[in-house]
Amino acid sequence: MDNNYKIEFEKFFSYSLSVDCLIFGYKDGQIHLLLIKRNIDPFSGEWAIPGDLVYPDEDLPQAANRILFDLTKLNDLKLHQSETFGHPTRHPQGRVITCAYFALIKIDEVNAVASSWANEISWIPVHEIGKLAFDHKLILNSTFNNLKIKLKTEPICFDLLPDKFTLNEFQQLYEYAFKTDFNKANFRKKIKQIPFVAHNEKQTKVKHRPAKLFSFDQSKYIDLVRDELFTFKM
Repeated sequence: MDNNYKIEFEKFFSYSLSVDCLIFGYKDGQIHLLLIKRNIDPFSGEWAIPGDLVYPDEDLPQAANRILFDLTKLNDLKLHQSETFGHPTRHPQGRVITCAYFALIKIDEVNAVASSWANEISWIPVHEIGKLAFDHKLILNSTFNNLKIKLKTEPICFDLLPDKFTLNEFQQLYEYAFKTDFNKANFRKKIKQIPFVAHNEKQTKVKHRPAKLFSFDQSKYIDLVRDELFTFKM
């Protein structure tokens, strides 16, 4: 191996790797994203997706869980690997390739706390998020587009909704995601085949007429899909 080739070859081992964790939750008719305010350079004082560098001896899922816990104290979330972003100039301190992970949670069931070099945390509605550090706005937009594709073909919406929800809450989630107002009658017709459990309960502590509560019947859904009797399509 000549010296010039060796120098070029060594460049392939000079990159860093990071993980960014997008945590989505649903509240008050809006899909929110958990953001941190950075307390270190670069981009100190700016909002960002929770993320950090991967240790040399870490696997990616292990790093994602560690980083999320270090910055937000959230643990044991079901993280899904999304896309990888590697523009040469995406990080001002050198070449850093990042792998995005996302999770869908019920906001009321978790308690996120700013930790480590995260100075502050906030749940911000996705459509209200402005400038973010690094290329995190690009990562958010790309991941949210992938999420919308899944919302059309998989019952992942129920990872965001409360265990017991109203059909209006269900409709509002889709209206927010796709920035579209759906006709109530047409929407109810569209979701008629989804296996819901109707509870003998209604909303409480609401100013309007209380609506009936429903749950998603996961076991029945699995049986229907297995028997090829139902395909989730929104």
